[in-house]
Amino acid sequence: MIDRPRLLAAYAKAREALLAERVPEGHWVGELSSSALSTATAVSALAIAARHADPATRTQYEALIAAGLQWIFARQNPDGGWGDTDKSLSNISTTMLVRAAAHLAEQTASTASRERKRPESFASSPALRCDSLKRAEEYIAAQGGIPGLRRRYGRDKTFAVPILTNCALAGLVPWREVSALPFEAACLPQSWYRFARLPVVSYAIPALVAIGQAKYFHDKPWNPIARGVRALSVNRSLNVLRKMQPASGGFLEATPLTSFVVMSLASIGRHDHPVTQLGLKFLIDSVRPDGSWPIDTNLATWVTTLSINALGTRDGTEHLTPQLLDWLLSCQHTERHPFTGADPGGWGWTDLSGAVPDADDTPGAMLAIQAIHRALQIQPAVLELCSGCSWLASLQNSNGGWPTFCRGWGKLPFDRSGTDLTAHALRSLIADAENNSAEAIRSLIHSPAAFFDPAPSKLEQAAAKGFVYLQKAQRPDGSWLPLWFGNQWGDDDENPLYGTARVLLAYRDLGRMGDVPAMRGIDYLLTKQNVDGGWGGPGINGEGGMGKAECRVPAPNTGHSPFPIPTSPFASSVEETAVVVEALCAAASRPEVQKAVERGALWLVEAVESGRSHVPSPIGFYFAKLWYYEKLYPLIFTVGALRAVVESSGPDTHPAAPA
Repeated sequence: MIDRPRLLAAYAKAREALLAERVPEGHWVGELSSSALSTATAVSALAIAARHADPATRTQYEALIAAGLQWIFARQNPDGGWGDTDKSLSNISTTMLVRAAAHLAEQTASTASRERKRPESFASSPALRCDSLKRAEEYIAAQGGIPGLRRRYGRDKTFAVPILTNCALAGLVPWREVSALPFEAACLPQSWYRFARLPVVSYAIPALVAIGQAKYFHDKPWNPIARGVRALSVNRSLNVLRKMQPASGGFLEATPLTSFVVMSLASIGRHDHPVTQLGLKFLIDSVRPDGSWPIDTNLATWVTTLSINALGTRDGTEHLTPQLLDWLLSCQHTERHPFTGADPGGWGWTDLSGAVPDADDTPGAMLAIQAIHRALQIQPAVLELCSGCSWLASLQNSNGGWPTFCRGWGKLPFDRSGTDLTAHALRSLIADAENNSAEAIRSLIHSPAAFFDPAPSKLEQAAAKGFVYLQKAQRPDGSWLPLWFGNQWGDDDENPLYGTARVLLAYRDLGRMGDVPAMRGIDYLLTKQNVDGGWGGPGINGEGGMGKAECRVPAPNTGHSPFPIPTSPFASSVEETAVVVEALCAAASRPEVQKAVERGALWLVEAVESGRSHVPSPIGFYFAKLWYYEKLYPLIFTVGALRAVVESSGPDTHPAAPA
């Protein structure tokens, strides 16, 4: 059994470290990993835009291009490829984008040298050695080239088409390899999008418009009718794009999506268009001092709500201030969103203008707001919580699950229902119903069919449908797959450890840990515990197998990252161990579960003592299978797990938290 004073000391240390990560305003911002993929797309966009810029602006772009390429080429993996982060295994997507960026930069440098009558080339940098690009070519060929890229994404064209467009702009692939995208469909009423059977997911409309126009411009269709329809739709679809662009200029605050829009429009003579110029401003504003770009600006709202919910209120509430509540309430979207057409009431992942309300950040915010209400003993923000409930209720799919952004959009990845989203939504809806009077809620929801009817309750119906969906989504081995988290060692990059743990929290909060699906999920997690007591690595791949980890070679630490890349797929991770321990604590009355929790808690205690609890793993899944890590994830998850262990293992004094 774990020594309790040692457990309490580790918990207090982790808690204090998490509280120390707050910004002066009282919330958390965190820090996303720099990304070779994001940096490559930004370099490509700037390289094309530089050809149309005035001399002073071109000089600015060229400096950013050179710094970005230096950062990228210093992080090439031994196999010749690049991963999305400096802790990621190589993949064909990022490697093709890096190759395209290098070629576009050289083409821009050659044009500049001819115009200025003097030699000039980005190749003068040692980062652009010919052997690096040669090894990249070999890696791409080994992965199957263009067919290999298409295999990676299947029928979803959301990311395969932008990558091939980037390569076509660099002259590396013929335009016939780039699928035409129906940008004219963007001119339809937004509510019709889900019926148009678009080949991209709901968040990719900006790419649909800009890349679709680039394909049309560089490789016009032979069909005169299609050519005429698209010619008439060019300006109208650009107007749609302009209305969707946030004040920051960054679509979804995402560097890749914004870069694809900028490079496409600049390539067709639209360098001076307001969308292009605002997108370029976003890229300039978001570059880091070392020349790199992250996958997204930040996840401030998400990591703040995760932190609040992980810290709880039992061990000190000095951090739960009225200012923090005001900040969190200010992040709620109060107008119909121009990007997805979402109704008011939801929360996105950041307080920045590019955020879009979704079904993971909204439940997190609702749970955090209620935690602050309880701590401050103030009247709940009923209007805001009710509008959040109403927003979530309206998003539930017919299969009972919750999608990320848009109800009933389609079956492409990141548009379908997700088990992690559904579990989070169920937890927040039930908690809100318990903490707010039904009469007050009914008076504030202006829907013909009030969501919170007395009997039979609409809430109970939604919850029942949600659990039916979760039961059907459970895999034969008892696990659930999440939508927004993965494991680079897993088959098809899946992470059933994270998914199963997050779903079990819904069963816990609704008092259903004795249900058969929950029991099967618990048994699954027990079978996947590693010999060191943690979870992660090959334990996610099914009985006894390592999946593709057997044939993948990890890249060693390059010396540029303070966190080394795991050299073995057997390594347990802080994030996965913590989420599993927290979920299993609710079933610790079973002797075998209690033993597993104690071993997992000891692993986490040792991680805190050694400083490993600050070491993130690239388990975050962004749009279109793009990896990221967030420096606060391991710390947040560790605090939540150790708090659960402390609360489930004894009633004695808990460590007080500093202000």
